Amino acid sequence: MTTRFFGAPVKRNEDRKLLTGQALFIDDVELPGLLHAAFLRSQVAHARIKGIDVSRALKRPGVVAVYTADDLGAYWQPGPLLVPPPPIAGIVFNARTQVPLAKQKVRHVGEPLAVIVAESRYIAEDALDDIDVDLEILPTVVDIEKGLDAAAPHVHDDLGSNIAAHVRQTKGDYRNAAAKADLILKRRFRYEHGISSPIETRGVVAQWNARSSQMTIWDTTQAPVFVRNGLAAMLGLGEQQVRVIAPFVGGGFGPKIMMFYPEEVTLPWISMRLNRPVKWIEDRLEHFFATTHERGQIHDAEIAVSRDGRILGIKDVFLHDTGAYDPYGLTVPINSQCTLLGPYVVPAYDSTFTAVFTNLPIVTPYRGAGRQHGVFVMERLLDLAAHELKIDPAEIRRRNLIPSDAFPYNNEIIFQDFQPLEYDSGNYEPVLDKALEAIGYADFLQHEQPKLRAQGRHVGIGVACYVEGTGIGPYEGAKVQVQANGKVNVATGIGTQGQGHFTSFAQIVADQLGVDVTEVDIVTGDTDRFYWGAGTFASRGAVVAGNAVNEASRVVRQKALKLASDLFECSEDDLVLEGGKLSIVGIPEKFIRLGELAQRANPMRGAIKPGTEPGLESTQYFGPPSGATANGVHAMIVELDPQTFDLKILKYVVVHDCGTVINPMILAGQIHGGVAQGIGNAFYEKLSFDDQGQLLNASLADYLLPTALEVPRMELDHTTTPSPLNPLGIKGAGEAGAIPVGPLFAQAIEDALDLKHQKVELLEIPLSPSRLFELTRSARVP
Repeated sequence: MTTRFFGAPVKRNEDRKLLTGQALFIDDVELPGLLHAAFLRSQVAHARIKGIDVSRALKRPGVVAVYTADDLGAYWQPGPLLVPPPPIAGIVFNARTQVPLAKQKVRHVGEPLAVIVAESRYIAEDALDDIDVDLEILPTVVDIEKGLDAAAPHVHDDLGSNIAAHVRQTKGDYRNAAAKADLILKRRFRYEHGISSPIETRGVVAQWNARSSQMTIWDTTQAPVFVRNGLAAMLGLGEQQVRVIAPFVGGGFGPKIMMFYPEEVTLPWISMRLNRPVKWIEDRLEHFFATTHERGQIHDAEIAVSRDGRILGIKDVFLHDTGAYDPYGLTVPINSQCTLLGPYVVPAYDSTFTAVFTNLPIVTPYRGAGRQHGVFVMERLLDLAAHELKIDPAEIRRRNLIPSDAFPYNNEIIFQDFQPLEYDSGNYEPVLDKALEAIGYADFLQHEQPKLRAQGRHVGIGVACYVEGTGIGPYEGAKVQVQANGKVNVATGIGTQGQGHFTSFAQIVADQLGVDVTEVDIVTGDTDRFYWGAGTFASRGAVVAGNAVNEASRVVRQKALKLASDLFECSEDDLVLEGGKLSIVGIPEKFIRLGELAQRANPMRGAIKPGTEPGLESTQYFGPPSGATANGVHAMIVELDPQTFDLKILKYVVVHDCGTVINPMILAGQIHGGVAQGIGNAFYEKLSFDDQGQLLNASLADYLLPTALEVPRMELDHTTTPSPLNPLGIKGAGEAGAIPVGPLFAQAIEDALDLKHQKVELLEIPLSPSRLFELTRSARVP
C-alpha cells in the first residue's frame, strides 16, 4: 500500500461547508409546525416544592402546553447511571441521578421545574413569568468539607449523609517508603475547574411522525447511538423507530457526552404528545446552570523522597465535588487518582478520595476530565521537593521518569476503563529533552533571566510533564463502501464536534483504496447511517473509530484486488491500486475503475460462488484491550508585573507523543485549543458561588475566557512511540493541550516573582491577578 495521505498535513475536507455557511447545526433545523420550548429553572439551590401553578401561563396567547413533573406520569424516572463504578475492593458508591423535571425537591440552581411549549421562543420565555412556584427554602451544601459534617443538611434525604463515593487504591507500602525517606513534604492543594463554554451551546429538536411511528431527534450530543438506545427504551419504542442525528456540533469538550439531560428526555415526549416538532436551544445564561461543570477538589498530599530526589512514595487524600447528582459515576475522581502518578516511577502510592454531593450543578468530565487535578498535585510536589533539595526542577523530573525499557508499565491500580492502569508504551526522556531545548531552558536560566532581572523585569520559566490515558473501549465501527461513481462513502457511529474526522478518516481510507482524499465522503453521528457505536470522548475518536475505518478499508481493498485479479486473470500481487483504478503492473493502459468494479460486485444476473459477499463494501469493528497512554511536556516563559500581576506569555512549547500521527495540522489544532482552555482554567476562569449556591459570575462579562490576545503562539514538536494496542499505532491527543497548564503557570509565576525566597507557595488553581495579589500580600507587608 502506497502512503500518500496518512501522516500528511492535508487540508480539512469539512472546512468548505463550515466557511460557506452550508454546515447544519441544531438551530438550523426548521420544520413545518415547529414549536419552541423554554424551561422554568429553580432560582434557589435547595428547596422543597410545595406547589407549582401553571394556570396563568396556559392562558397566555401562543402557549400550547405547560408541563410539570406530575404531568409526565410514569415517564418521570431518574436517568440511568451512565458509568458504573470500577471493580475496586471496598468501594462505596451511592448512585443518584438527575430527573426530567424536579419533583418534591430542587437540588441546585437551574434545575428545571416546568417546561412551556409555545409558538415561538419569545412567547415561551415570557410565559415563564406566569408560573407561580411555592418553595420551602432549605439550608444548602456548597463547601465540600462542610458537606461531610454530621450536622450538614442532606442533598439526598434518603442517604443519611452527603457521601457519594469513597474509594481507596494502593500500590506498594507507603508507610515503609516514608520511613526510609530523607524528606517528606505535606501540602494542601485546591484545584477548581469551570464550564466548557463551547461556541455552540446545547440544543435538541424532536419530531414525532405519528403516521410512520418514527421519532427523529437532532441533538448536540457526543454519543448519538447511546442517546437513541436510551430514549427508545424510555419512550417505549423500538430502536429502529428512533433516529438520532448529531450534525455539526460547535464544540463538545465533554459535557455533551453527558446523556439524558432533562431537555433530551422531555422534548421527544412532548413531541409525541402534541404530534408536532419541538425545539429547545440553550441560551448562554442557561449554560452556566443547565450544562454540567467540572469543579473543585481538595487534596491533602505528601511525597516521600530520597536526598537525590527519587520518589519513594506518594500519599494523597482528597475530596471531590460531584454536584447534586452523579450520573457519570466516578470517572473524574478516578482519572485524578490515576493520572497523579504521571510519567514517573512511584514505588508506593496510597490514594483515597471521597466524592461529596453538594447543592451545585452536576459534575461530569470536561476536557481533561480530572487529569488536571492529579497532574497539578504531582507536579507541584516535585517543584517543592526540588526547592528543598536544591535540585533543578527539570532534573528532578528526569530522575524519576519511567525508563523506556520498562514498558508496558503496570501501575497496579484500576483505571476508568475498569482495567489495571498499564502504560502500553513510551519513551519519556527524549520528550523532556526536546521541550527543554525548544524553550532554551539552560540558556534562559544562565543568561537570559539574569540579564532581564537586572533590567527590573520579572520573568520566570516552568516545565510540566504529564501522561494522558486515551483511546479506551469498548468499541467503534465503520462501514466503507465504494459507490458506482467511484467515490467512497464511510459511515461511523461517533459524532464530530470539530476534531477533523471528515479529513483524518478520509486520509486512512484514501491510502488503503488508492483514491484522492477529496473522493471520500464521511458520515458521522447519524444512527440511521451507522447503527452501533459508543461516542466521541476520552481522546478516543482517532484511536478506536480510526482503526475501525482502517480495518473496513483494508477488507474492501482485498475485495477489490480479488475481483480485479479474477477479471484480469492475474495474481493480486501483479495489481496496482491508485488513482481510483486497478491496473496491471507495467501495463497501465489495462485497468478498471473502482466504481465499475463496485458495479461488477453486485451483478443483476448469473451465478456466484457460495460465500461471496455482494458490493464493494465492508463493515468492521475495533475494540482495544485497554487504553493507549500518550505523554508530553509543556514549557513556558512568562513575564509578570509585580504591581498589577498582569501576565504575558513570552514563549510556549509543547512536545507530545501521541503515537502515529494521521494529520499533523489537525493535531496542532487540537493542541492549540487544549492549551487555550488550559490557560483559561489556570488564570482566568473560576465559578464563584456564594454560601447559598448562587453563582455570582453567570455571564461572560464576569466569567473570564481567554481571547486570541491572551493565547500565545506555540512551538509544537512530537516524538513517536507507536501504541502496540492498535494496528495504526495511534494514541489520542484531544486533551493533551489542557492537562498540565495549571502547574506550569504556578511554577513559572513562582519563578518570575521569586516567591520561594519569600516563602510563598502557589498551591491552588486558578491563579488570577487578584488572587495572586492576595496570596503575595503577606510577603510584601513587613
